[in-house]
Amino acid sequence: MQIARKQYDMKLTFVKNIQFSKLLKLNGQLKEFNFRKSNASSEGLFTIDLLDDKANRIIFYMENQNSEWVSVTPNLPKWLEDVLPQLNEIIQEEMQKHA
Repeated sequence: MQIARKQYDMKLTFVKNIQFSKLLKLNGQLKEFNFRKSNASSEGLFTIDLLDDKANRIIFYMENQNSEWVSVTPNLPKWLEDVLPQLNEIIQEEMQKHA
């Protein structure tokens, strides 16, 4: 007696999580920016966190819109809005390493 077996092919695709930190000098102080991008989608959303001058954690998000990483978090402090173009460049460089 033979038992019929079905074969199922399953494709697995692995997309790496991206995580890195960068030090930037702002107003004479070094700030550590921690970047994380989950593998939920190929473009995705970066979560960025850092500490302010009073050791409060600031968490915000940057999304790829028209080939540029922009903040999608409202009401960021002015000093942080001023550094967003620099953060865009940092993310672009890191994404090229993982392409």
